[in-house]
Amino acid sequence: MTRLIQRARPGGEALQALVDGLAEELGRSVVLDDPLVRMICTSRHFGDEDGVRVRTLLQGIADDETIRYVLSQGVAQWTRPAVLPGRDDLGLRPRYCVPIRERGYLLGILMVVSAGDPLTDAQTAAIDRTARALAAEMYADRLASDVAEEDSRRLVGQLVGSDSALRCEAHQRLVDDGLLPATGHVVATAVAVTGQRGGSGQAAVALRAALDPFRQTRAALGLLAVEQDRAVLVQVFDREPAEDDLELQSRTVARSLTTFLDPEATALIGAGGRRTELAEAWISYDQARVALRAARRLPALTGVADWERLGEYAVLLQLPDSALNETLVPKPLRRLLEAGPGAKLEETLRCFLENAGSVPRTAEALEVHRTSLYYRLRQIQEITGLDLDNGAHRLVLHTGLRVTDLLPDRSRPALATER
Repeated sequence: MTRLIQRARPGGEALQALVDGLAEELGRSVVLDDPLVRMICTSRHFGDEDGVRVRTLLQGIADDETIRYVLSQGVAQWTRPAVLPGRDDLGLRPRYCVPIRERGYLLGILMVVSAGDPLTDAQTAAIDRTARALAAEMYADRLASDVAEEDSRRLVGQLVGSDSALRCEAHQRLVDDGLLPATGHVVATAVAVTGQRGGSGQAAVALRAALDPFRQTRAALGLLAVEQDRAVLVQVFDREPAEDDLELQSRTVARSLTTFLDPEATALIGAGGRRTELAEAWISYDQARVALRAARRLPALTGVADWERLGEYAVLLQLPDSALNETLVPKPLRRLLEAGPGAKLEETLRCFLENAGSVPRTAEALEVHRTSLYYRLRQIQEITGLDLDNGAHRLVLHTGLRVTDLLPDRSRPALATER
């Protein structure tokens, strides 16, 4: 399987020297990871290496299961050193872990293999000194990174925002600075995270890590903006991306977020329509937000939606949440859903409408005799009072069914058997 997680940026000479110096003083293997347990720099072995360490050095990054395990222990929320329990099935020995924090930021995690003899007070003091030195070095890098990220966030926000003057200003800056081309195939992708333990800070770190690989690919240049638990990626492709290409990209982002986020957290992804000019990125972004709503309301999409595949849902989802409720379900359809055989008749009606009113295709799809199908269709007409040969009546029922798809389970018209 293609590697889903991008490696962390390697540490500079100062960080490497601190890690190497600590390892030599302790006589133990030491590694400095980023907040998502991606290796920044590591020391040489001291005979205490385990399977995880060996695999990480060979691959440049820990495997997904190891990352999930470490994060599940809450290390990203730790405020003081503690021992991470080992796991034999992963090939992981215990680690003495120190969160590297400075002024509220979690900058990384310092890990020392702690199998065998326990650490002495002198050794833990040496680890603490090194952790403070690492924090000072990494905080300076973080400040520089924050400036660049803030500039990117501001430009993307203006480019896809509602103020036309600011859109023009951002467009001019991006083109003049060579950050993005003025023409190409433009796609905006919106991502949202909910339910992440530790708040939006850890969600933002995960979003950057999952989306950063797509800021520059063989086929596209992009600009990323992350705001707490939400992100926007604007990409300009040199050729029109196929629907399957964007589907694969979104699924890759989703799987990366699954690795980095808590099991209880939910990530939703919406891709906007394709535009041919950077100046129209805001249109794609508006469509991406609609797709994001579809990803939230349609469980069958499993958290990922593409505007260009939404069909009639794209129209219905233009309605505000306050208006998209059970009152939109037409009364004839409500009568059908509330009838005794409502579930079977709903399935029949859906299949009949999806097959453009073709009795032969519907009977084949439902695996029923045509006589049985005609009987069900008569029942539907009697209960709804609508004529299935009438195109306008069929549209009312079809639209109503699409509305029910978008309603939370608690808001769907209850069937008689559920009361």
